[in-house]
Amino acid sequence: MDYYSKPKDISALDAKLEAQKIAFSPIAFQAVITLLRTDILKYLSDTGEEGATAKQLAVQSNISEYGVKVLLDMAASMGVVWIENDDTFRLDKIGHFIVNDKLTLANINFTQDVCYQGMFHLEEAIRSGEPSGLKVFGDWPTIYPALTSLPDNVKKSWFEFDHFYSDHSFPEVLPIIFEDKPQCILDVGGNTGKWTLACLNFDTDVHMAIMDLPQQLAVLQSNVAEQGMSERIEVHSTDLLAADAQFYQGADVIWMSQFLDCFSQEQILDILKGAVKVMTPDTSLFIMETYCDRQRFDAATYCINATSLYFTALANGDSRMYHSGDFIKLIQKAGLYVEKDIDDIGLGHTLFKCRKNMRITD
Repeated sequence: MDYYSKPKDISALDAKLEAQKIAFSPIAFQAVITLLRTDILKYLSDTGEEGATAKQLAVQSNISEYGVKVLLDMAASMGVVWIENDDTFRLDKIGHFIVNDKLTLANINFTQDVCYQGMFHLEEAIRSGEPSGLKVFGDWPTIYPALTSLPDNVKKSWFEFDHFYSDHSFPEVLPIIFEDKPQCILDVGGNTGKWTLACLNFDTDVHMAIMDLPQQLAVLQSNVAEQGMSERIEVHSTDLLAADAQFYQGADVIWMSQFLDCFSQEQILDILKGAVKVMTPDTSLFIMETYCDRQRFDAATYCINATSLYFTALANGDSRMYHSGDFIKLIQKAGLYVEKDIDDIGLGHTLFKCRKNMRITD
């Protein structure tokens, strides 16, 4: 899509309808969540064109006919279901995606379990620059050291959301990363170790160094140990926001995927400058992100802009999913240049292959 588009060509009547959808969107969302978690939508999906009556759905879901009808009347207004002869409900096309599309389900569960309560504090977060919504889970400065301590359902939805977007890119990216046959790759922000394991499996000779918070490294080390590859990794417990933070030195490739969007522009610049200090002319720095202005589809842009508000309210209060132009400026300011710029990787990722600009001195 053209991110910088024209005003919408829409009638006043349709604009007013869209405004009402926004006004009641939290209620509509909770109706969908309830229909999903009572398996009403799944049952309608299974019945196909035959559909089901409110009485049948009440028996299947173990809730009252009243409950079924108020939920499905709202669902009909959203185009999730349609109603024939007052009492036969069938799944509509939007409902099909809600039930069966893995992207939609990852987003729904993330919104419900991770974001919903915290979003009540969005205005406070916008004004303060702090993740004010995170207090619904406990007293944490950011969500990252809290990840391993969150309630199980919250943790599950967070990681499924995070991994869903990144995992689809791995098959496309791995051959690019290994074009220059790196012997050592530095994984910055290793998370649970999915990328580390992907690299170890792709090339049996590669060695991985991982920098992350200690809580995350413990999970990563456990996952790598389960695969019997512990001897090929080296972990470095690091808070990259600390004044004395230092990068691992000696890697052929530095990898940052869905990592830098977790920081403010000032912090990103500091992190990139730290990476530049340990780079040689032969070192490649790969940055993979989803940029709101690089998407082909409106749905992708919508998801990315919504995710930015999660960063505001819950993650850290001052980061976001960035515009690509803003990111490139930071890359250049840090003393790097973009050697390769590849769009449409996975579910809308962009990959920057960066090199140290040797004409710039410290």
